[in-house]
Amino acid sequence: MIDASLALYVHMPWCVRKCPYCDFNSHQLKSGQPDAAYIDALILDFDAEAPRLTGRRIDTVFFGGGTPSLFAPAEFARLLKELRSRIAFADNAEITLEANPGTIERGRFSGYAEAGINRVSLGAQSFDAGALKVLGRIHSADDTHRAVEELKAAKLDNFNLDLMYALPQQTPEEALEDVRIACALEPAHISYYQLTLEPGTVFHARPPKLPDEEAAWQIQVAGQALLADAGYVQYEVSAYARSGKRCRHNLNYWLFGDYIGIGAGAHGKLSLELPQDILRTVKPKQPREYHEQIRRAGASTVAGVGESALIAVADLPFEFMLNALRLNEGFTAGDYRRRTGLEMASVEGKLAEAEARGLLASQTGAWRPTELGRRFLNDLQAGFLA
Repeated sequence: MIDASLALYVHMPWCVRKCPYCDFNSHQLKSGQPDAAYIDALILDFDAEAPRLTGRRIDTVFFGGGTPSLFAPAEFARLLKELRSRIAFADNAEITLEANPGTIERGRFSGYAEAGINRVSLGAQSFDAGALKVLGRIHSADDTHRAVEELKAAKLDNFNLDLMYALPQQTPEEALEDVRIACALEPAHISYYQLTLEPGTVFHARPPKLPDEEAAWQIQVAGQALLADAGYVQYEVSAYARSGKRCRHNLNYWLFGDYIGIGAGAHGKLSLELPQDILRTVKPKQPREYHEQIRRAGASTVAGVGESALIAVADLPFEFMLNALRLNEGFTAGDYRRRTGLEMASVEGKLAEAEARGLLASQTGAWRPTELGRRFLNDLQAGFLA
């Protein structure tokens, strides 16, 4: 039986300036603020998806980008009102907004809260002025401190801070000082992840000098110890949360749950019938092309906007493990059956092989990565390729 719960991802692709490390689908804003017509396009995009959503319910919403906080609170209020008129929302729906500290005007967080936002992810990245400059960020450490003050004043205490480590020329002490400052701001959640040089980025084309692999590992371990001491429990590769504050939207991804993606470049995954009809969707990346497809499709088509394809049944074990093995607690046999429609016999041999290599541990129907498995996660995941 397919779970009624559903996540919604909304992509808002504009930034004031593209960061040299960023490989997300983001585009530099050419005017003072994004066009409100994009909200109209998002509504039509959702309408095109709606025929596939009968009996489903929205449990989480995530506004990602780009920099969604470039849009005014009134635009989020309008969009959420329209969506709620089309599909049921859980009473305790988690609704997250990504925000850049350098794009927040005073009073905006109160406006976002009134619009229905109840969780914010703030892109701090670092508190060191030199590091922020190298990363191409448009904000300062003071901007982040001010944004946190405004979040708390707006009673948006459920907020995440994004923090990067192993930055160009970064020393271990500088990296750990970032962690100390982040913890002192008392976010509910911290995303702590290593800078990687992704294809298609400025940093990939012109690589800066980064700490070597061993130095990055030592920074990670020391940073994790500081986070643990401050009460942040690691539950995923780069996610640390205080009690009861795990990101429910991302947990849905990691446990191979269903989600709808609307907006330019947004991805979705929807189970129509298990295991043979699990659909992946992707919308056009370029905002202009996205708008054009929305205009042509209107709101009546069942096919939706963009492209879609079914996941081959043979690929489902790897697709599931690619996500679930990111979790420190791993997954249960029930998780695997519920999300893929397959029996555990389809992966028993590969689970046993990973366990024999010391990458995976099993206990009463549950499997979780070992410390070695978390360090060599790519190897562990690759063991489940078809």
